[in-house]
Amino acid sequence: MKIALAQLNYHIGNFEFNTQQIIKNIALAKEKNADLVVFAELAICGYPPRDFLEYGHFIALCENAAQEIAQHCKDIACIVGLPIKNEVLKGKDLYNAAYFIEDGKVKAIVKKALLPTYDVFDEYRYFEPHNQFQCIDFKGKRIALTICEDLWNINDNPLYVSCPMDELIKESPDLMINIAASPFNYRHDEDRIQVLSDNAKSYKLPLFYVNQVGAQTEIIFDGGSLVFDEEGAVKAEMKYFEEDLQVFDLDEIQHVKNKYPEAERSSDIAQIHDGLIMGIQDYFRKSGFSKAVLGLSGGIDSAVVLWPVVHWAHKM
Repeated sequence: MKIALAQLNYHIGNFEFNTQQIIKNIALAKEKNADLVVFAELAICGYPPRDFLEYGHFIALCENAAQEIAQHCKDIACIVGLPIKNEVLKGKDLYNAAYFIEDGKVKAIVKKALLPTYDVFDEYRYFEPHNQFQCIDFKGKRIALTICEDLWNINDNPLYVSCPMDELIKESPDLMINIAASPFNYRHDEDRIQVLSDNAKSYKLPLFYVNQVGAQTEIIFDGGSLVFDEEGAVKAEMKYFEEDLQVFDLDEIQHVKNKYPEAERSSDIAQIHDGLIMGIQDYFRKSGFSKAVLGLSGGIDSAVVLWPVVHWAHKM
């Protein structure tokens, strides 16, 4: 089975843009002979949608976009994240979910169980945590699909009382897929790799992880999507601070060494520089701005502010 990871830059609430980007990359993955293409957490609406989630029209637009995307999933399947309604009266009104789409239809729905409420995250404000887990069967393989934080409860000081993979592993899956919206921190890439590697080793399964890229106001996503073998070794590492789509063969991930080259990770200072450039670039582009006025004092703080702006302007 060939799996494409689509690492894209989404725009919160811009359904036409996000939908067309997803459809475009479904076609690209199909051209590359992928059987399945995987998109990020809440890809359809962008992450984090925050109080847009309070509006029923916003949720309806997400569903409409998902159905449009489904029409392009012929001879290829896709996994895509979106918020969906909780049809049960008790609890929060929504789930943070993922659709598994095949043959133009939503064949399976996975709902996020572990909802972060710390740092930049406030998911429990909007979403109901799920407590039932089931794998997805596709092309003779069984997929354990999880959403971002659902794989982060593996350390010695667990934040949550449950662990979705402990339940999914009972169904004997062949691989894990995790869709994420994991923000940038210059130390976070190493933590992310360690946590995901620990999952692959613990459950003895290959793991395909897709992150998004781009900035949403003050939050930056650095990409760096990853593939691990069942021993927890990094088999592939996608680009940082850039959109990327790569196709991986499940059998080669398990049995062929050095098939997919790892991305070259930058130094901490270089990562901070790239994050600043992306943050400014996306803030202007997604806000529709083309000009800005800067007031500078001439001190070191002003110089630090000015440098990424000038660097970004030269790239325009």
